[in-house]
Amino acid sequence: MIGKQSPAEGTSGFPPGASEDTPVFVISVAAELSGMHAQTLRSYDRLGLVSPGRTPAGGRRYSARDIAVLREVQRLSQEEGVNLAGIKRIIELENQVDALRGKVHELMEELAAAQLAAEQAAAQVHASYRRDLVPLRQETALVVWKPNRQRRRR
Repeated sequence: MIGKQSPAEGTSGFPPGASEDTPVFVISVAAELSGMHAQTLRSYDRLGLVSPGRTPAGGRRYSARDIAVLREVQRLSQEEGVNLAGIKRIIELENQVDALRGKVHELMEELAAAQLAAEQAAAQVHASYRRDLVPLRQETALVVWKPNRQRRRR
């Protein structure tokens, strides 16, 4: 999948505080890391295949994740024969899948928290009942009732 591997393998690492999503590579370095020409990267930016960060002056800055996307674009194009419109759709779908996975993870955490809260509330209720319970004597006396039939008059 796109962006799952470390695209900058072999580089010296990221600046302090930077992550895979931090735009740090100028276009010439990004082109070299992705194995493409800088003009190709500009074209892919215009087509929306990759969206690098921008400096205040407007210069492009690519993140490690952007490099991974560029490598995947090149692989899909050259090895799989997918056209750029198809690649763009693949990237969009993978981004949707990633977003949905994140939402599922978030909902699973909420569900687990709600289940834990419900279990704790139930335990508190059960604990309060146990203190209030009073033993009930159960009598087993049997009372037989017979209706009074007409009294015999003598």
